Amino acid sequence: MKPFSHKKIIGTSLLFIAAFLVGHFFARTVEHFQTKSVTTSATGNWGLSFQEDGKPPVANATYEDLRQYDAYYAENTDQKVIYLTFDAGFENGNTPAILDALKKHNVPATFFVVGNFLSDNPDLIKRMVEEGHIVGNHTYTHPDMSKISTMESFSKEIQDVEKLYQEITGKEMIKFYRPPQGKYSEENLKMAKELGYKTFFWSLAYVDWYQDKQPTKEEAFDKLLGRIHPGAVVLLHNTSSTNGQILDELLTKWEEMGYTFKSLNQMP
Repeated sequence: MKPFSHKKIIGTSLLFIAAFLVGHFFARTVEHFQTKSVTTSATGNWGLSFQEDGKPPVANATYEDLRQYDAYYAENTDQKVIYLTFDAGFENGNTPAILDALKKHNVPATFFVVGNFLSDNPDLIKRMVEEGHIVGNHTYTHPDMSKISTMESFSKEIQDVEKLYQEITGKEMIKFYRPPQGKYSEENLKMAKELGYKTFFWSLAYVDWYQDKQPTKEEAFDKLLGRIHPGAVVLLHNTSSTNGQILDELLTKWEEMGYTFKSLNQMP
């Protein structure tokens, strides 16, 4: 019995070792492909995963991945700086209050506008420019840009906004672009770069765009204070009545947390 037991023990041990090695290899392989899918994705919907309050989220593309296309979603820094941006699809009375709060705190912002916002609100556009804000390009008709595959169609969405902006202000538009709804493709990023544009996603946003389901002040502060982080590009919507009501207090609270504000054209 002793020789048999000894062989059995050796065989069992070898099986355990083999199983461990196979399992370890499989786990490393899965980890590798999961990591690659998070850090090199360059198509689809812009997405974020918040791992820890006060820390930058994990995005579906890295700083380095985006930089090759002159694209950004935050600044890679430990300094408490915020880049404040607004997507402006239409005007419903909240933008003046937002501009008032920005002026009170001397905070620069970037407003990514679509064609109808420009044509319907020339006075607001002029005020944004006069008060030191950037007016960025959010496309003329707000389509799903990831489905646009030709430079002709892509450039028309961009250049129609440029022309209207120049008619209103007499100035050339700063070439900052944000894809509508964060929908993009690698080809879109290349096209934007060819047109001389920098593409800006974001590293902090919250659900503020449903007109009939606006977040409460408490819900807004929970997201915007808890998830703020160094180098954040914050996306808010100008149509949100909650944003119009809380922005003054929100800016005060961020300042009390030690944050300062920069314009997107100051991002390194």
